[in-house]
Amino acid sequence: MNSYEGKLFHVVTYGCQMNVHESEKIRGILSTLGMLETEDINQAKVIVFNTCCIREGAEDRAYNNIIALKKAKSIDPSKVIVICGCMSQQKKGKYNLKTKLPFVDIILGTHNINSLKEHLLNFDKSHVRIIEILDSATSSMDTEKCIRDDKVNAYVNIIYGCDKFCTYCIVPHVRGREKSRDPKDIYKEVKDLVQNQGYKYITLLGQNVNSYGKDLKDKTSFAELLSYLCKIEGDFKIKFMTSHPMDFGDDMIKVMKTESKIAKFLHLPVQSGSSKVLARMNRHYDIKHYMKIIKKLKRAVPNISLSTDIIVGFPGETDKDYNQTIKLLNKVKYDQVFAFMYSKRTGTPAAEFTDQIEDDIKNTRVNRLLRLQKIIQKDQIKKYFNKTYDCLIQQVNGVAVGITDGGKEIYIPNYRYDNQNYFAKVKVDSIRNHKLSGVIVS
Repeated sequence: MNSYEGKLFHVVTYGCQMNVHESEKIRGILSTLGMLETEDINQAKVIVFNTCCIREGAEDRAYNNIIALKKAKSIDPSKVIVICGCMSQQKKGKYNLKTKLPFVDIILGTHNINSLKEHLLNFDKSHVRIIEILDSATSSMDTEKCIRDDKVNAYVNIIYGCDKFCTYCIVPHVRGREKSRDPKDIYKEVKDLVQNQGYKYITLLGQNVNSYGKDLKDKTSFAELLSYLCKIEGDFKIKFMTSHPMDFGDDMIKVMKTESKIAKFLHLPVQSGSSKVLARMNRHYDIKHYMKIIKKLKRAVPNISLSTDIIVGFPGETDKDYNQTIKLLNKVKYDQVFAFMYSKRTGTPAAEFTDQIEDDIKNTRVNRLLRLQKIIQKDQIKKYFNKTYDCLIQQVNGVAVGITDGGKEIYIPNYRYDNQNYFAKVKVDSIRNHKLSGVIVS
């Protein structure tokens, strides 16, 4: 029995899917203390902020929300406030959490969330502030218990860290070097999620999934890992993110084409349509290389759904560079684009570049890009007509819907949904007001 038994906890998450999954692990850790989750942060005995510092906006939101708890902590000193994640790990950041937030009880980095339970128990005994920021992980980052947000899609880490060192990116500085998980451990976890817990989508996570296996003794490649996981029996599909164009080879295109359990969806960040900008970003590829991948993919997997990340207003980006990005969008016709204005990150080379772009120019460019993408997406809807897609059959607002691998909804009129999620082939036979309707053909 400990003092946390039966008390409430609340976890606040910022950032990417990696952080979302780490928060699922944090919730699992807190539940092993006998704690219960609450949606009301004001009722919580333990509040954990899992932070992100990839962009300035995420940092500001996290900091302001933590500061807002200062009064609640003074009224009820028994509340335990924890900060972990990327903001804590920064050596040179906008916010010095140790000094600016003295009312926070426990501060951990990115390499030791699995020690949260131990630190909470120690704090309960001593009530002495705990700060532990490790330079690298000393043990497995995977916890025994995980309380997942989704009942259909499950996240599974396959590799931690990044070795690419793009000039704009803080990730290698706060997440460390690449470290792949043992393929047998990944297989075991995926098999349990599919066969015992009924998950239909497994999303493999890594800062760069295509680098998987380079640090393993047997050098198991990511394509080989995918083929290995496809041997698991069950009705499920595999997604993955994020891929790096430099490491995305023909073996990946082959496995996406031949393995039916691999979702026909790919998130392939391009970041810029200008080879000059890509070189300054240290992305290790040019637009010719990127487009070669796209063309091969579309030939091999005709129904593939594509998404990407784009940074607008990188230092030195000229109108010509920006227009090359616009040209790329018109050429590739992505199903979804995540566009961001360049955000200066202290500690990265790009933060020191002298040719920074003014905010009003970045804002104009990103808004124009997003308007174009909205037009492209509306036009792209036509490609679905009379085509058949593998879909997960679910119920949305009381209506049966087939969800494609890329997340597109196909309404299935007059079909009785039996509360069981399963895959079926759905043929699109109608498009009205940019909404798809279809029939199950098998």
